[in-house]
Amino acid sequence: MERQEKKRRGRELELDFQGRTGIWNAITDVPGVTVGYRTIIEGDGPLRVGEGPVRTGVTAILPRRNTKEMQPVWAGIHALNGNGEMTGSHWIRHAGHFSGPICLTNTHSVGAVHAAATKWMIQEYAEEFLTDHVWAMPVVAETYDGVLNDINGQHVREEHVMQALAAATSGPLAEGNVGGGTGMIAYEFKGGTGTASRIVRLAGQDYTVGVLVQANYGLRDWLTVLGVPVGRHLRENRMYDAEQGSIIAVIATDIPLLPNQLERIAQRGGIGISRSGSPGGNSSGDIFLAFTTANAFTRRELATASRRMECIPDDWLNPLYLAAVDAIDEAVINAMLAAEDMTCLKPRKGSICKAIDPNRLLQIVAAARNTMADS
Repeated sequence: MERQEKKRRGRELELDFQGRTGIWNAITDVPGVTVGYRTIIEGDGPLRVGEGPVRTGVTAILPRRNTKEMQPVWAGIHALNGNGEMTGSHWIRHAGHFSGPICLTNTHSVGAVHAAATKWMIQEYAEEFLTDHVWAMPVVAETYDGVLNDINGQHVREEHVMQALAAATSGPLAEGNVGGGTGMIAYEFKGGTGTASRIVRLAGQDYTVGVLVQANYGLRDWLTVLGVPVGRHLRENRMYDAEQGSIIAVIATDIPLLPNQLERIAQRGGIGISRSGSPGGNSSGDIFLAFTTANAFTRRELATASRRMECIPDDWLNPLYLAAVDAIDEAVINAMLAAEDMTCLKPRKGSICKAIDPNRLLQIVAAARNTMADS
């Protein structure tokens, strides 16, 4: 796993996000879920298409690692605003499951990443692809990093995807300028990759809801942290006149859920991003995927036997909705707090996309709460 110089996350700054987290406060708190990155940062000269500078990468999420046979996972998907891409979405809507990895990258690298992830699946499950009529349909999603990266140079290649998949592991995760989030911008601050988790107790048993976001959306004036409109007080170094970004959120859990229940969990992604202020912009691809590692089965079992599935009652879903909303909100702020300044290539060459100043953020939140306490 790629690491970076440690910056403090939201809870380490004593921002009082609600809910109990897993050990790492990451999507990898969900048993069996692993994440790998390949970050590509090359060159620092003027923009030349095909030559850089390159500030991009790929994030690989494996719902189940090291399985001998292809094991689909039950899933649901929701698009708050569809100006973006997530491959395999039609089959997830119709079948309620998908197989293979989830990869996040930039808009112009979806094809290359899809081809590489397909090749990885063919190699990983070689016997099945050799003996059966099997097709690979990995999930690949994107956000646009062309302000900070030579996106038209299409620098993400097969080897980068393979490296991210090979690096997938459990444990704490790097955030900010890593993987597919390397060149992303959130609320006109440097954004990128963020993660968080929540423990949910149902019928006397603890389960986990974990999320990973690729945050690349929002206007400064919208930015809200723990209910405080901090963006209105942080007016320096603004970048946009109109919203032009996207966000992908992947929600994982070990709770036994049906596909229609997972779709309802995915729908709460829109509420999750609204917590930090976004209404969902017209130019934004706000797409959310939820999956469960429960009810494991192999691809062969799909067609050879009747299937019994465990699921919780719908009346138990409220804590899951809250967990997904809270974790997405926290993951977005974690992405911004972990990010580092990056020079813009366009539309304003030479300007800096600044990372949020955690000290100023804390001062604004504290001042707002003191005012509320005195009123």
